[in-house]
Amino acid sequence: MEVILKKDVENLGYANDVVKVREGYARNYLLPRGLATVATPSEQKQLAETLKQRAHKLAKIKADAEALAGSVEGKTLKIGAKVGEKGRIFGSVNTIMIADALKAMGFEVDRKSIKIKGEAIKSTGKYEAEVAFHRDVVRTIPFEVVEE
Repeated sequence: MEVILKKDVENLGYANDVVKVREGYARNYLLPRGLATVATPSEQKQLAETLKQRAHKLAKIKADAEALAGSVEGKTLKIGAKVGEKGRIFGSVNTIMIADALKAMGFEVDRKSIKIKGEAIKSTGKYEAEVAFHRDVVRTIPFEVVEE
């Protein structure tokens, strides 16, 4: 069954994408939650017209995301954490802390668009995170967890 996504769905697609999914997944999950609509010919025609009208606006948004990603690239974030014995931190570093560190540097990024590479971070050191500034603009940002 083909559906048109109304919102971004992780591991499936982004808003306004036409994707093929199993019928049960569409009827029991996507459609009741308002995440998608059935891709009928009239809906696809309407989507094509909408996308054509939005094309130049989307190009500007992508260009802005590229500029933001370019300005962040090459910088290393420093995230302070309380450290106990043997360099282990209390708790773990999460996407909220990374988003706050980016915000302190002057970059507004949603925490949901940040993914930490590897396992949970529970000690000081250097790590990397992937930040999606736009669906086509994903950058790897290095960060360092330091003792507060």
